[in-house]
Amino acid sequence: MKSRVALALSPLLCLVACNPPAADRYVARVGMGERSAPSTPIDSPDTEGAVWVPSAQGANRLIYGKPGSPALFSLECALEKGVPNIIYTRFAEADPRAQAILALIGNGYVSRLKIDATREDGSWLWRGSEPALSRNFEGLTGARQVEATVPGAGSVILNASRLPGELIDRCRAQVPPRARE
Repeated sequence: MKSRVALALSPLLCLVACNPPAADRYVARVGMGERSAPSTPIDSPDTEGAVWVPSAQGANRLIYGKPGSPALFSLECALEKGVPNIIYTRFAEADPRAQAILALIGNGYVSRLKIDATREDGSWLWRGSEPALSRNFEGLTGARQVEATVPGAGSVILNASRLPGELIDRCRAQVPPRARE
């Protein structure tokens, strides 16, 4: 019986013997090239005094930031393939073609939205889009502040305002009744 087990295991032992064991020098052993690391994470911006304001581009877009300073965040209602979507943008430098998750925490909700590096005016920034009916936007419809975090791009405290909730409600109102089912 022992000889049958040994005979049955011998091909497995040969296979194991042909492969080198794990090693600290794995990259050198298999010949992988170096990969570039992500950019150094940025600090979370100070949002004391930051406010939501309607954009000069139209009533379906809100900009968030300190007056006289570059924008930190934006929300926009736009039709994508005939469906009203909320487009969210974190104005922070992103690595080309990077992908991440935007966490929205506030008003009793925690949401995770996909966000990708998008090229705009020669630089990369964080942008994502989701259907307006998504429950992931519920945290933005409340009366308290919301924390928006993108790994490496810091956390932005979105100060309380009724404007994001109003924009989301207007956008949701554009969804055809048949699509609400």
